[in-house]
Amino acid sequence: MVGIADAGKTTLFNALFRGRKPSGQIPGRINLGQIEVPDSRLDAIAAIVKPPKVVPTTVEIVDIPGLTKGGSKIKGGNQFLADIRQCDAIIHVIRCFDDDTVPHIEGSVNPLRDKEIIDLELITSDWVSVEKKRERLQKVAAVGDKDAKRGTEVLTALMDHLERGEPARTFNCHELDQKYIDDCFLLTVKPVIYACNVEEASAASGNQYVESVRPAIDKEGCDLLVVAALAESEIATLEDEADRREFLEDLGLKEPSVNKLIRAAYHTLKLQTFFSFGPKEARAWTIRKGTPAPRAAGVIHSDMERGFIRAEVMKSSDFIELGSELACKQAGKFRIEGKNYIVEDGDILHVRFNV
Repeated sequence: MVGIADAGKTTLFNALFRGRKPSGQIPGRINLGQIEVPDSRLDAIAAIVKPPKVVPTTVEIVDIPGLTKGGSKIKGGNQFLADIRQCDAIIHVIRCFDDDTVPHIEGSVNPLRDKEIIDLELITSDWVSVEKKRERLQKVAAVGDKDAKRGTEVLTALMDHLERGEPARTFNCHELDQKYIDDCFLLTVKPVIYACNVEEASAASGNQYVESVRPAIDKEGCDLLVVAALAESEIATLEDEADRREFLEDLGLKEPSVNKLIRAAYHTLKLQTFFSFGPKEARAWTIRKGTPAPRAAGVIHSDMERGFIRAEVMKSSDFIELGSELACKQAGKFRIEGKNYIVEDGDILHVRFNV
């Protein structure tokens, strides 16, 4: 999660965690925590199976301190960018609200300018990373190493691309040359979700600031979410679920921002959920779309992937509708699948394996 200073990023982070202190909080540095993914299908499966334990899948969020213009060019500036190099996607929080008590670091509220500032900071950070690797390869190439010479050429082209203000994800690279880029752990190669942070009155439909930045975000093909971080962070502290729902409805919202963010993350990263259950627990698991059954089994336990024999599969919709595994079998909704089966969203898997 990134954004310009005072965009409301940490306020949104607190709303996502309902005011609880995340386990990975490091004062003055980063906030790190896991959010449980709400899934009515898991609740319905658990209601039928009645296991002693129900375990939802989770999404991990990393919140770094606000970025400043030119910080990546100053020694020690924007140093926290390194903390998100291992992340899968970036949530870019953009300030789309006026508040005299929270002066804007640039003197005025201008979402498009702020977006461009953060884009440039990420690109500049990537340029520095690429330059460092290119310098290492140049030394090896100087003694005749052909692979290092090719790597130098690829990285030089990438640096030119970044200098034009283009993110690494739009750089055209042959798949055989991708190896020179992958270990740079670039920030701008990651997909982006934009969260436009608005005042309470604009929570349901956005405002003119959101509309001013929307064309640029639409051009990138990224998800744009409207969030009222301050209002939702206050609602999140309420203990009673009914009270939280009532206040959300007063804002014109059907659900909290955490739900929208999770859906956007799943869409952006091409993720999906499958389920498993037994006498001890019912559980949700996250995999990427297109994952074959053995690899999905490995998410549960590495031994299951190593000794995979078959997967017994039911659709969660069928199981919930029919009410039992036996009923699914009798209705022909229970299948045996082998190693080539591609797991689908909502599948319930029983994995048979031997090691």
